[in-house]
Amino acid sequence: MRHVRDAVPSGPPPGAPAPPAHGRVRHRGGVLGAVVGFVGELLITAGVFLGLFVVWQLWWTDVQADRVHTEVMAAQDWPDPPVVTEADEGPAVATEHRGEPPVLDEPPLEDVFARFYVPRWGGDYEEPVAQGVDKATVLDRLGIGHYPGTAMPGDVGNFAVAGHRTTYGKPFHRVAELKKGDALIVRTKDTWYVYKMTEHQIVWPHQVEVVSPVPGLMPGEPVPELTRRFITMTACHPMYSAAQRYIVHGELDYWAPVSEGTPAELLDAGYDVQAAAATLVPTGVR
Repeated sequence: MRHVRDAVPSGPPPGAPAPPAHGRVRHRGGVLGAVVGFVGELLITAGVFLGLFVVWQLWWTDVQADRVHTEVMAAQDWPDPPVVTEADEGPAVATEHRGEPPVLDEPPLEDVFARFYVPRWGGDYEEPVAQGVDKATVLDRLGIGHYPGTAMPGDVGNFAVAGHRTTYGKPFHRVAELKKGDALIVRTKDTWYVYKMTEHQIVWPHQVEVVSPVPGLMPGEPVPELTRRFITMTACHPMYSAAQRYIVHGELDYWAPVSEGTPAELLDAGYDVQAAAATLVPTGVR
């Protein structure tokens, strides 16, 4: 009997399924878990960097641009409009002139030669205007850019400018709020130019006729004798996209020497001559 018991096989009977390889399953599960964990960490890291990029793009570029714009205007050291000291009179209101205005020569690229005001956007809105519309050197850094070859402020033809609606100070952020008749004010060192909005339109980027000497004049068409003084604002449209352009047109209403005072439209919006002068601290102070 002892020999019979010894002859009985101790393993599973022939044809029985093999036991599961528990060690092999645990090994595969460990590798898969490690891969999933690694991918998850990558996604979290990417999300953090994406969030930081959004903060930089939508907030920090505004902070930097606002500081640069203030310093650039302070460095100009322009004279302030006269202020009447008597409390019952307030600031001097500029006299409206409708004769031939003084006009500057076109400056070199990147030179800041003017300031832009929009009373509808508040009395504290003030942005520098520089020559050129290059994104990196002008629009991202200096604010509003003047299209080279278009008219200078107050001249016959079309004074055309571009600005961001989002990021980098977003000087034209509220361009879609403008209405017919709104004042669009440009100041050079010695002269105010007060334009009034006439219309807006939305166009494709290739429709460059919006900045023609007469807005709407197609490239190649003969230019008529110029007698009117236009302004054109261009900005990307819709918000956070460059698919189209939001265009605002206007025409010069009057001009005034800075030495005579401040345009009534700007004062009515709450523009404070003394506060504005105090805000423009010299470069390097802030």
